[in-house]
Amino acid sequence: MKGSVKKQADKYKPTTVAWRFYVVLGVIVLVYFGLAARTAYIQVVEPEMLKKQGDMRSLRTASSKVHRGSIVDRNGRELAVSVPVETVWADPKIVMQNNALAMVEHWQALADVLDKDVNIIKERVTRNPAKRFVYVERQVSPAMAAYIKQLKIPGIYLRKESKRFYPTGEISAHIVGFTNVDDKGIEGVERVYDQLLTGENGKKQYRKDAKGNRIEVLKDVESTPPEDLTLSIDQRIQALAYTELKGAVKAFKASSGSVVVTNVHTGEILALVNSPSYNPNNRRNVAIHRFRNRAITDFYEPGSTMKPLTVLSALEFGSATTKTVVDTNPGRMRIGGRRVSDPRNHGEQTLTDILVNSSNMGTTKLALDMPKEFFLDKFFEAGFGESTGTGLIGESSGIMHDRQRWSQIELATLSYGMGVAATPLQLARFYATIANGGIKRPLTILKKSNTKTAPPSLFEAQRVFSKEYSREVVSMLEHVVNDHPVEQAKVDGYRVGGKTGTAFKAMAGGYGNDYVGLFAGIAPISNPELAIVVVINEPGGDLYHGGEVAAPVFSRVMKGALRLLNVAPDANTTTVNQTTEQKEPNHV
Repeated sequence: MKGSVKKQADKYKPTTVAWRFYVVLGVIVLVYFGLAARTAYIQVVEPEMLKKQGDMRSLRTASSKVHRGSIVDRNGRELAVSVPVETVWADPKIVMQNNALAMVEHWQALADVLDKDVNIIKERVTRNPAKRFVYVERQVSPAMAAYIKQLKIPGIYLRKESKRFYPTGEISAHIVGFTNVDDKGIEGVERVYDQLLTGENGKKQYRKDAKGNRIEVLKDVESTPPEDLTLSIDQRIQALAYTELKGAVKAFKASSGSVVVTNVHTGEILALVNSPSYNPNNRRNVAIHRFRNRAITDFYEPGSTMKPLTVLSALEFGSATTKTVVDTNPGRMRIGGRRVSDPRNHGEQTLTDILVNSSNMGTTKLALDMPKEFFLDKFFEAGFGESTGTGLIGESSGIMHDRQRWSQIELATLSYGMGVAATPLQLARFYATIANGGIKRPLTILKKSNTKTAPPSLFEAQRVFSKEYSREVVSMLEHVVNDHPVEQAKVDGYRVGGKTGTAFKAMAGGYGNDYVGLFAGIAPISNPELAIVVVINEPGGDLYHGGEVAAPVFSRVMKGALRLLNVAPDANTTTVNQTTEQKEPNHV
């Protein structure tokens, strides 16, 4: 009986214990497997997210900002400097958390000092309440910043910055250029040498704890100081040239004008001015065309200022000598159905007479007496159709066609400065070349001793004309000023040589009714130091010839520049040209 009861108890033993055990065990295994998988995923597959989150909470970077380098003229006068300013910015999240908008009077005071509408400021700050940084106003003065700081508006902060200031204003604007609000060069040498002037800010990367204490410095990069830039410009001559040019543009009702002053021995540009100009310290509402550096971007047909190159080419080839006489009778001729003429019949002329009388007939006969290839090569060797080497942004190479076929009439017009276009800078380099005895130098806007800031090739020079014939042409140019009625170009106490030019402005399909008046000259003739080119574009009055509108500017700028540079007057200010007067002429 007892045994049967035991058998029945074993028969009805519970069977749920085993499967419940396995279910619990399986859940535990799955949990551990999930944790292990998640751990593996975080640590192996995507560990960067947690690192990023940790760095956002503990990693900080502090920068040490360096001010932009100064730009000075050759004598150390400041042309561009950085001055300390502060920027007003807002943290919208802090503003909203502290209900700062309720400080109505404080916000109105902020708007008043910034000269802005208070509603516009508030709208900008509250546009995105989750943002942590919004500019309110860039580059405010220290006095304004001190006032804003006293307002103590929660969420309104100040940050130190620097602002570019240009002491010479519109006088040197086209050379120096300007920077944008972030201190990046936009125009002029500010843009060309932006990297050198900027330097590199220092950085210190560190990790902090929950209380804000620095616990580890990870990286410490020292700042690289910027370099100051010394230009070749002499600010005294720059100011003189700008004053004279601005006055002439206004007096002759011209649309614009340019003056370039170069040192013939070094290729340094001592002055480069344009009118109209602009004030780089306040560019608001300034027309875009005023930013253009016309002396390097605009090109014109140089007209009669190119005739010395034709005479020099004839001397170089040997088809003419200093004794040559050219028969220009009857003062006109037809070439390929086109007419070449002089205002009057000058008859037989020496090479000096051709330049003094500005004879189109004379230069035409000289040009057609040379091989075409030789004549054209002299234009390219003189630097027309190429950059002058300044490296300035926007410099034009002008127009000098390099083609195989040239008609006789094209060669004729080329001889007196038509069919070629040059910038004032290119023309200045050509006159500096003949003044320097035929050695062509690239022009530079940097002071010659500043070689570390310029490529070594910048100061390479090459002989393109003989010294003898270059001096002969310079002597002829002195006769142009003394024998021709160009009294306005003379300079008291100095022997001066130069050539006027008057040309119609080319336009689509031909020529318009506007003129360009030019004068290019050299002084002192006994030992040339300076070459100056003056361009008066589209004079609007009754006077438009180069000798009338450009020569007076040349005279005053040359006189002032020579005195500022302490160049001694010529011992003899009378014209000396014994070679052409004492030798028997050859007829052509």
